[in-house]
Amino acid sequence: MDISAIAGRAPVVPVLTIERAADAVSLARALVKGGLPVLKITFRTDVALEALRTIVAEVPDAIVGAGTVLNAGQLEQAKHAGASFAVSPGCTSALALAAKAAGLPFLPGVQTVSEAMALFEQGFRLLKFFPADNASGLGWLRAVAAPLAALRFCPTGGIGAESALAYLALTNVACIGGSWVAPREAVAAGDWARIERLAAAASALKRP
Repeated sequence: MDISAIAGRAPVVPVLTIERAADAVSLARALVKGGLPVLKITFRTDVALEALRTIVAEVPDAIVGAGTVLNAGQLEQAKHAGASFAVSPGCTSALALAAKAAGLPFLPGVQTVSEAMALFEQGFRLLKFFPADNASGLGWLRAVAAPLAALRFCPTGGIGAESALAYLALTNVACIGGSWVAPREAVAAGDWARIERLAAAASALKRP
């Protein structure tokens, strides 16, 4: 699948910062069972790569990606671990070229119109908008819908259950990323039933 097809699998992509590798499989199974098959494992912890690799091996219904990919080396690590896609909070020319060379579906991040235009020139049509909430996400996305009509976005950062529908109502939003479906305290407590319920509620979100 290309990145647009992956983004189309569910309205919400869970953003997962996994602290304990032992939680990875149960967490992934709860989210998939709740209806969110596309999972982004952020490269922010020492166990992130191990967690990604384990989920790929043991949760076949999950579409597992690597997040917070900052350079070509991390991109290669993600690909070799079995990631189906990669996501970056921003993008450099070197990283964009590496993503194309790797053949791994890639979601580069932007925060300005100029960054979006530069990535459009390189062939990217779906971009991450980050950090959405801190950058007037709803207003920004509405404002660029006409001048950047060929682009769609996955806003991430500060989005919760309360604001999710407002983002999904925008015609240039393909999906949203959020961590609220896997609260840190629920993961720490092994409350997989709660996470499954949150995932089910998120997967049921419909555009107005």
